[in-house]
Amino acid sequence: MHGRAFAVQGMCVGAFAAYAPQLKAHAGLGDAEFGLALLVGAMGAVLAMWLAPRMDRVLGMRAMQVCALLMAAAFILPGVAMNWPAFAAAAFLGAGASGLLDVVMNSRLSALEARSGRSLMNLNHGLFSLAYAVSALGAGVLREAGVGPVACFAGLVGLTGLLALGMRDPTPPLAEPEGDAPPAAVPVAMIGLAGGIVLIAFTAEQATENWSALHLERAFGASAAAGALGPAILGLTMAFGRLCGQLLIQRVAEGWLMQIAAILAAFGLALAALAPVQGLAYAGFAILGLGVSVIGPTALAWVGKTLPDAMRPAAISRMVMIGYCGFFVGPPVIGVLAEAFGLRAALTVMAGAVLLIALVLVPALRATARRGRALA
Repeated sequence: MHGRAFAVQGMCVGAFAAYAPQLKAHAGLGDAEFGLALLVGAMGAVLAMWLAPRMDRVLGMRAMQVCALLMAAAFILPGVAMNWPAFAAAAFLGAGASGLLDVVMNSRLSALEARSGRSLMNLNHGLFSLAYAVSALGAGVLREAGVGPVACFAGLVGLTGLLALGMRDPTPPLAEPEGDAPPAAVPVAMIGLAGGIVLIAFTAEQATENWSALHLERAFGASAAAGALGPAILGLTMAFGRLCGQLLIQRVAEGWLMQIAAILAAFGLALAALAPVQGLAYAGFAILGLGVSVIGPTALAWVGKTLPDAMRPAAISRMVMIGYCGFFVGPPVIGVLAEAFGLRAALTVMAGAVLLIALVLVPALRATARRGRALA
């Protein structure tokens, strides 16, 4: 049931990535305006994340069903936006609905991991990436054939309705402990560093998803279908990377896995950004997908399995709030940098940020853990 929710989000985000150049042009937006509209969407996402735990309790076993349907419906709105205010409002509602589903499905999955003792994050995030890739590729073909974004997303609403039939989850997330935990009980430094790792990884992932098609079409004159192949390749390699990560996590310490993956991801993103020919850009997106795919889920699983039950709900919720902002902050950051310095430079800066995970954040997290509770 959780996998269906991840797949629905992947389908909607993948289709949006493929249609991003058309949506941007239809609303008459420049790079900075497009990025600013996505920043408004980020505000909707943050608000939704704040409200998500309460919505989860109110909706109960139907929480994932309702949130998935709301998100699919909201993604129709950018296709009818004719100017910046309308597009910004559509982004606010779409990102907000996506933020609701994001927190609900991840918190419930974390609770399931804690109860079952199984590692499921990489597997379910892999389903997101696979759905994203298939959707991006399919949407690119539809766009090439002249199918508009409204028709495409209306079809996704129908498909979401079918998948939602299997999303009822009768088991609630782990309850918060009674009363407020004392400040010392929540490892603030650990959560801040781990959340920062997830934040950068998801920022790079989402920024590339939204801007890769534009990069290919702008830098190499790629067609709509060829442009959509960029996010599709990213999604496919991320799916493969996360499925491999599900196996590697049993053999490689989480910290080392994240460092290796971050170096690989930074190299891939820099290659895609600076590639002189289209084929090398595709290769860069593939390498990026393999590397960035395992960073966020591994950090979430690492902290989630380490902390005792009494600490886990508060710690995971705070980490998710930090990390998942990357899904919504990434695109506008790229937009502002692209407007000022060009898209190639913006993507290169993002590659440098990913490298900080390996060089700074993971070593700092490891050192912090050694001073308190061992993580590795």
